[in-house]
Amino acid sequence: MSTQIKQATPEELDTPEKLGKHAVSVFGGGQAAVLQAILFTDAGFKVTFVDPDQTMINNIARGRVPFLKKETQAKMKSQEKAGSMNATSDFKEAVSHSDIIAITTPTKITYKKKTDCSEMESTCKKIGSSLQKGSLIIIMGLAGIGMTEGPIKEALENTSGLKAGTDFGLAYSPLQTAHTQTLEETANRQRMVAATDKDSLRIASLILETITKRTVRKAASIKTAEVAALLEVLQRDVRIAFKNEAAVLCEKAGVDYIETQKIMDTSTDSPPPPSTFDNDSDNDEPYILLEDADNFNLNPRIARAARSTNEDTVKHVTDLVRYALKSCGKTLKRARITVLGASQTPNAPSPFKNSARKIVETLQARGAKISIYDPYLSESEIVDAQYQLKKNMNDAVERADCLLILTLHEQFKRLNLRKMRLSMKAPAAIVDLENAAEPSKIEKEGFVYRGLGRGGRTR
Repeated sequence: MSTQIKQATPEELDTPEKLGKHAVSVFGGGQAAVLQAILFTDAGFKVTFVDPDQTMINNIARGRVPFLKKETQAKMKSQEKAGSMNATSDFKEAVSHSDIIAITTPTKITYKKKTDCSEMESTCKKIGSSLQKGSLIIIMGLAGIGMTEGPIKEALENTSGLKAGTDFGLAYSPLQTAHTQTLEETANRQRMVAATDKDSLRIASLILETITKRTVRKAASIKTAEVAALLEVLQRDVRIAFKNEAAVLCEKAGVDYIETQKIMDTSTDSPPPPSTFDNDSDNDEPYILLEDADNFNLNPRIARAARSTNEDTVKHVTDLVRYALKSCGKTLKRARITVLGASQTPNAPSPFKNSARKIVETLQARGAKISIYDPYLSESEIVDAQYQLKKNMNDAVERADCLLILTLHEQFKRLNLRKMRLSMKAPAAIVDLENAAEPSKIEKEGFVYRGLGRGGRTR
């Protein structure tokens, strides 16, 4: 490990060759950790990806991570082959040789919608036991208010015997799931950063600017950054709630939300979010802010209303399927439903997204027989579920009563509707939440059609 990264000057970090003298360890697993490791490596740092899951370590070593785009996998594979990135499950070895430690471990939300920081605290304790003086730690997981300078800092200091701000640097630069979908989006996203002391803030800013190529937004304090990040989550949730509520309103009024958007006056405000079903409608991150508000004895009415609206929209999707089947003269019970696209994106962190899981679980509870076709899901992702993962489109649509399009992966953008109709069990329905095809074209092929916000189609 090089000495005292906290004291490095801009001149010592201005070329890939100079950055290559510094070792980085990335902890946390999943999409965010992998993308950050690739960006650090791209900048010139010597990077170690650390994860207790040996399967993930083996995938990184082979340069084959299923939830990454092919070009991103190719980049990672070349980095690993060149020796600039490696993967290990040995926490102690990685930490003891690192100048910079990036922790992407997220705050988990339990089924009771409460925060669970035990994994983050456990990671920090393991890191602290081998932490070297002069290192810089950057917390990249979204944290609750006071979390970074409370439990996280305490876990690091208590296990290392070192003092944050004096013996090692501690900074906070949160990544939100909505902003870490692709390598390009992660690299181009302007990051915020805060730290316990001026030296940590200065060096963390320099390092982040080498991997994002953008000037970072510096917060006055870590708590300010924690609040700002959570308010960004709230803003997004409220925008999604507006879109979802407007879409359902259009359905009830018998008009088309997409056509309505085209004539809306958006000159004084930002335009509504995309009119398709939003992947973040069932995002758990807003619950971090809601729990913090409870701790402050506040009742954040807008935040709660947005969460309620978005969760109700997830439930509404199952009603759309029920309505579509009813128009076919069928019921949910024993209906064969094929879900196209249950992962959020081609590079989702935990491929099976929350909203998709809730939708299929609800449909299954009502007696439907569920199959899924998604090129970015593996059997291990749905091993505990009672539905099948289909290997190709032909198998997916065979004898299906209803097709539910949740995520518009590239493979679903050119659907052969006529061929699908011949394979499905007539009369069949398509519930299209991603506008994969024009409703008129779907109906012309003999399908019953439903879509979020696409009112006026009730046959």
